[in-house]
Amino acid sequence: MHTSSKTKKELKSFLFVLPHLILFFVFGFLPILFGFYISFTRWDLSGVPQWVGFANYQEILFNLDSTFHFQFFNGMKNTFIFVILTVPLLILIPLLLALAMSAKLRGTGFFQAVFYVPGLFSISAIAIIWLLVFNRRVGPVNNLFQMDVVWTTTQPYAWILILIVTVWASMGGNMIIYRAAISGIPNELYEAAQIDGANSFKRFTAITLPGIRFQLLYTLVMTTLGSFSVYGQPRMLTDGGPVQSTTSIMMYIRELAFSSGKSIAGMGSAMAILLGVLMLIITAFQFRLMGKEE
Repeated sequence: MHTSSKTKKELKSFLFVLPHLILFFVFGFLPILFGFYISFTRWDLSGVPQWVGFANYQEILFNLDSTFHFQFFNGMKNTFIFVILTVPLLILIPLLLALAMSAKLRGTGFFQAVFYVPGLFSISAIAIIWLLVFNRRVGPVNNLFQMDVVWTTTQPYAWILILIVTVWASMGGNMIIYRAAISGIPNELYEAAQIDGANSFKRFTAITLPGIRFQLLYTLVMTTLGSFSVYGQPRMLTDGGPVQSTTSIMMYIRELAFSSGKSIAGMGSAMAILLGVLMLIITAFQFRLMGKEE
């Protein structure tokens, strides 16, 4: 009787998970598997893919005269710039906001909504708003600071524009995670530390940071992975920037696979696989750190 009840419980749990597994298999695993196969072929999205083995990878990684070699390494360079610029701010600023809102002052719920709501809008709507704000002639930024800058086509202003929009639109999610984690830390720990004479900074480093270390690690890795997949901001705001200086690797991949001209889906898939390998390495590093924390 006990074994039968346990089996029914396990079967019930499996049935709850089954829809997610089916969706992941159809829309996640199969496309990844098909993309991996296409990366070893030459294919223009029509006809039968032609098997070429590692030729795509060799041209991307080792053929210095190839356009695809330039696109991959230029795209990765720009993507790394984006990651280095945005990830620290998307960790630090939400953490500071969460600490400020944890003081239980009046109106914190309103400000939490104000910071979180931008993340609910699409990148298209956000881009239209900010392109008006930074417009050369009618934008309030140029008029307020008496500037005559074309933000979308001039460096380093193009990167500054992308940075501002990304942080503004993305910081709300991490802020919510940090605030929830901080609220779960027992007040008795802070009271005991205060009685022992610990100042605010000491309480932060000795109690708050250790108490939210898992959430910090999670947001760090997920924010980094998300930043490596950046597409909308450089596409909608700067269209790749001057001399392709803000063109991300995802922009090159999409243009190769789905451009208005002849599609080179095999080469685009090979670039996507190389990017995916990098993300897997970062994810493995995440699990290693989590294991150490546990």
